[in-house]
Amino acid sequence: MIIAITAFALPKPITHGEARSIFLSTAPTYQDVPGLLRKHYLLSEDGATAGGVYEWNSRADAEAMYTPAWRAFVRKKYGAEPTVNYFDSPVMVDNVAQKVFTY
Repeated sequence: MIIAITAFALPKPITHGEARSIFLSTAPTYQDVPGLLRKHYLLSEDGATAGGVYEWNSRADAEAMYTPAWRAFVRKKYGAEPTVNYFDSPVMVDNVAQKVFTY
C-alpha cells in the first residue's frame, strides 16, 4: 500500500466550517478513482495549511492522480502549490475492524 500526503499553505487561514464546505465540494472528484482506497482531507489547527492523506493500491495509481492538471486544479481552488510525498505502508493497524493488515 502507498500513502501519499499532500499539503499546501493557504493564502489566508480558513475555519473548520469553511474547510468542510470546500472539501465537500471536491470530494466527488475522488470517488471511483482507480486504485484510491481512501482520502482524508486535512486542515492544520491554525487553518493555514490544508492537504490530504491518500491510501493507494500502488505508486503507479497514485502518480496517475498527481498530474500537472491536478496541480493546476489545486492552485486554482486553493491559491497554493501542493507538495506530494509518498510512503510505503507495509503494515496497518485497523482498530475498527480489530485487525492488523500487511501489504
